[in-house]
Amino acid sequence: MSINAANAGLGLTICRGLRELHTYHSPLDLVRERSPERPVALVRPGAVALAARWFRDNFKGDVHYAVKANPSPWVIETLSDNGVVSFDVASIPEIELVRAHAPGARLAYMHPVKSRRAIAEAYFEHGVRTFALDSHEELAKIIDATGQAKDLNLIVRLGVEAQGAQYSLAGKFGVPANEAPALLLAARRATHDLMGVSFHVGSQCMRPSAFQGAMSQASRALVRAGVFADVVDVGGGFPSIYPGMVPPALDEYMAAIDRGFAEMMVHETTELWCEPGRALVAESTSLLTRVELKKGDALYLNDGAYGALFDAAHAKWPFPARMHRADDEGAREPSGVLRPFKLYGPTCDAIDVMPGPFWLPEDIDEGDFVELGMIGAYGVAMATRFNGFGDIETVEVTEPPMASMYGLAPRSIPTPKTDTADVVRLVAKTRGKKRRRK
Repeated sequence: MSINAANAGLGLTICRGLRELHTYHSPLDLVRERSPERPVALVRPGAVALAARWFRDNFKGDVHYAVKANPSPWVIETLSDNGVVSFDVASIPEIELVRAHAPGARLAYMHPVKSRRAIAEAYFEHGVRTFALDSHEELAKIIDATGQAKDLNLIVRLGVEAQGAQYSLAGKFGVPANEAPALLLAARRATHDLMGVSFHVGSQCMRPSAFQGAMSQASRALVRAGVFADVVDVGGGFPSIYPGMVPPALDEYMAAIDRGFAEMMVHETTELWCEPGRALVAESTSLLTRVELKKGDALYLNDGAYGALFDAAHAKWPFPARMHRADDEGAREPSGVLRPFKLYGPTCDAIDVMPGPFWLPEDIDEGDFVELGMIGAYGVAMATRFNGFGDIETVEVTEPPMASMYGLAPRSIPTPKTDTADVVRLVAKTRGKKRRRK
């Protein structure tokens, strides 16, 4: 069954570009058909379509997809086709990308620091009217580069204190609380259209209350400035599921935002925006990599820190892993015993290492394949061509993701217990069958 047919009952629309991709039910089907030489991005457009519909139906405002999370054209098309028609962009190439694959989309240039040339090109050539800023200098730059335009939507990025994020985004951007009132007043005076506030509670936020707390801080800044906001942008930070991290249901985040918005000093026509990235695309993609060599507890793969596994290396992000072995004649059946492995990427750089631990069958060996799940956010988007590697093939799979916030799979990924033993024995065997989720 094609993924379009599988999702017909959900009313989901799958993007046009993916119709040209080869489709497999599972990664194992791909491995059995051929042994791919390059790493393979296994994409699940139905997961993006479902996430888009969920945010469209449950967030009481305008959903701007943060393009940086995954700029694949099929992602842009799938989101646009399923109701997410606003995009948070951070550069001219991202603007051009969205214009090419979602021509009628609404764009918000939300990078708080931009070149004059980029501002002018966005305004005059691409019709962008929404710009973020966090300083008087950037405000003056925007006004000057747009020819003293008065039809601007100016969004002041606030620095806020927030708890519960796996990645703190504090420090680089956001006007400090003591400087915010003067900047808000200046932005209000600089435009005849919308003036708003934005913030970011941090990536992979595990506490819904962080949004309500940040909205309270934004409200205090507006009161001190003596201005009303036309837009309240709660930013991103909406989480996904990884081993050892099971976020609260997304409904709880929506409820916290609703409470925070109701408590803010805003007028009846104030718009509510958000900028989800990870929550829309994390479940959409897994990465199929091949084992080139096994050395004790280390596996050398054909992708790594300079490819789609940047977060696994530099942030030690825990991605779920499972093994696939071709069902050739005489092939060994995978062991039922899991052991912890660390992974090395294909480059000659010594920092190209993913410490894990990644729990895989103890008899995994050269020629076997490792699938790393939940890598749709900041995976392929971070890949480089360092050392001549980084060329990633893309195919579509209809098998569900390893976990899901939207009901496509379980809401947790089990992690082996290591306090009493360093191995985990599996009872069920998987050769020739779809692996059972636990």
